[in-house]
Amino acid sequence: MDLRRRQPPPSTVNTLKPPSSRRKTLPDSPKASDALPLPLYLTNGIFLTLFFTVVYFLLQRWREKIRNSIPLHVVTLSEIAAIVAFVASFIYLLGFFGIDFVQSFIFPRSYDEDEEEEEVQQEVQREVQQQQQQQSPIDHAIVEQVQTLTLEDEEIVKSVVSGKTPSYSLESSLGDCFRAAKIRREALQRTTGRSIEGMPLQGYDYESILGQCCEMPVGYVQIPVGIAGPLMLDGREYWVPMATTEGCLVASTNRGCKAIHLSGGAFSVIFKDCMTRAPVVRFASAVRAAELKFFLEDSANFDTISHMFNKSSRFARLQNVKCAIAGKNLYIRFACSTGDAMGMNMVSKGVQNVLDFLQSDFPDMDVIGISGNYCSDKKPAAVNWIEGRGKSVVCEAVIKEEVVKKVLKTNVASLVELNMLKNLTGSAVAGALGGFNAHAANIVSAVYIATGQDPAQNVESSHCITMMEAVNDGKDLHVSVTMPSIEVGTVGGGTQLASQSACLNLLGVKGANRESAGGNARQLASIVAGSVLAGELSLMSAIAAGQLVKSHLKYNRSSRDMSKGCS
Repeated sequence: MDLRRRQPPPSTVNTLKPPSSRRKTLPDSPKASDALPLPLYLTNGIFLTLFFTVVYFLLQRWREKIRNSIPLHVVTLSEIAAIVAFVASFIYLLGFFGIDFVQSFIFPRSYDEDEEEEEVQQEVQREVQQQQQQQSPIDHAIVEQVQTLTLEDEEIVKSVVSGKTPSYSLESSLGDCFRAAKIRREALQRTTGRSIEGMPLQGYDYESILGQCCEMPVGYVQIPVGIAGPLMLDGREYWVPMATTEGCLVASTNRGCKAIHLSGGAFSVIFKDCMTRAPVVRFASAVRAAELKFFLEDSANFDTISHMFNKSSRFARLQNVKCAIAGKNLYIRFACSTGDAMGMNMVSKGVQNVLDFLQSDFPDMDVIGISGNYCSDKKPAAVNWIEGRGKSVVCEAVIKEEVVKKVLKTNVASLVELNMLKNLTGSAVAGALGGFNAHAANIVSAVYIATGQDPAQNVESSHCITMMEAVNDGKDLHVSVTMPSIEVGTVGGGTQLASQSACLNLLGVKGANRESAGGNARQLASIVAGSVLAGELSLMSAIAAGQLVKSHLKYNRSSRDMSKGCS
């Protein structure tokens, strides 16, 4: 639809006609300043100076008379002049600070005039409101004109609803991602009979997600981003972006950051960095499956296998291969470094190269799937908890006794006892797998969404064991989190989108590290672990102090319904 820019409507102030054309104009009321020969500011200055001068003069004279026993009613010519000046200046100042009050006595107004002026003012207000109401339909018409479908788009919508045109093909056939999203959105509402008006459509770059982030978009969901920090980690300060709709989460993490900062900061170590992929292959017998296992785990063959694997990328570097047999099926777990990318696609390509190479020596090998769940991706698995996946990080801090009391509102002994009974014993009783923590998943998910990571990988990335111990003769608290499978990247996927890229830039880890391959991704993993440490510290303190329910009732509940009614 061809929309031409319209000239803005004339200003209400300029076009509004006074009601004097229909009603008698009220005569201008005289003002006290009309009779002054000088400008008002000069007159005010003169009378203020005169007032304080004569007051000072009269006080001094009366003081001398009291000392010399002279009657006060005996006045000189200068004193008479001063008294006159005092009265005159007082009357003027009274009129200046209360002109309306003085004028009400000098020029009394009739009830009819007051009523008429009030009616005039009301009529002026009505005209302003009428003009604003006349302008509003114009603005709404422009918006509706933008959102209304053209005849051509209307035909496409009908075609999508009837099934003649596939919804997924709109971007390629129209060549306009926004137009495709708008048509798909309208077709969806007509098909389901339900409105998605509360989901915004405009204001998003749909070209940026085409072919890499999301298919068949109809809008986008708004998630607020809060900032926790500064987090003092390894001698540097970080302001951590957290995208969440859970009240208290950012505030709690922020309190943990404060406690860590006041205690000298936290320190982290990345002790393993490898992404994994584990295909499953099948043979006619378990013996043949075992032969391939021995071949792959033989160190003499590692160079050949790694050469074939590393051909897939200049960043992919095979680290090790581990195998597990289940009958005549063999699960091969490849582990490799992937630079600053999270690396799932990179390792998959390397695995495919190795499988193609093995076909020559093991032609009876049947590749069932490039992923056999021994990886293991997006599922809680002991292999990730034990062997690690992505970045394996440990982060620690020593919180001073006074910080525990003043900032965290609890004591060291209570925290140590609660951690043992809740995070360790309680999780063991529940049969937890990697869940020996208070709420690591909360922080991991919030940071992942803000920085464009894969939210589903929160499953294994949140594997965490939180440890607390009294140190320095029981005065201070040593707290640590060990997270063996933080899967993050700073290039590829959602990290390239504008909002997520901005959050990565805030942390100083945007894009690839040019000095050390994988440096930004490793730094991001450390920040995630440091943020989890802060979140664990604050939540455990709230539970120990009995503040958890109170804080959530205060910050995590609202009686406001911000959604629009949708049928």
